[in-house]
Amino acid sequence: MGHRDALLEGAKQCLTEKGYARTTARDIVAASGANLASIGYHYGSKEALLNEALIQANAEWGEALEKSMVYDADATAAPHEQFEAIWTKVIELFSGHRRLWAANFEAFTQIEHSPEIREALASGLQEARFGMGESLLARLAEGHDERAVRAVGSFFQALLTGVMAQWLIDPESAPTGQDLSYALLAITAGLREKEMSE
Repeated sequence: MGHRDALLEGAKQCLTEKGYARTTARDIVAASGANLASIGYHYGSKEALLNEALIQANAEWGEALEKSMVYDADATAAPHEQFEAIWTKVIELFSGHRRLWAANFEAFTQIEHSPEIREALASGLQEARFGMGESLLARLAEGHDERAVRAVGSFFQALLTGVMAQWLIDPESAPTGQDLSYALLAITAGLREKEMSE
């Protein structure tokens, strides 16, 4: 492994062990076995390296997320049961990646001061929206337009970030897959009732 790759792996390790804000250049050097000057040579700055590490770590987590969003159980289950099963698996993923998500929330606090972080997170967000939207809509029917894919992906991204924040703060009382399914049924039933009464 060359210095560039070693630095990236070291930065990913530091993100999960120390978090985004508390990781120093010396921490990355110690974790990677590279030298301090190689950070500037390969990445320009510690921040650029951490941003790249965060993007790559999120992409790796995204692959695990994509697998968890595949419903591979009873094909005759009702849509809300499939929704519950998927979200139960997604929430289970949080426990194995708690520190990564804490690092993401730390990075969120830097976006007002760092256009580089904003750009990096925005790029990943766009990709996640369309990936989730396409994945979820593909199970319902073929041929959805771009607006539907983006809207569904945005909804799931909002749900994911919100549930994740609640889980980081208090895992014991954070919503479960069953809670989310129940909420979705209650909302859609309420909307149907309102439409019928108008």
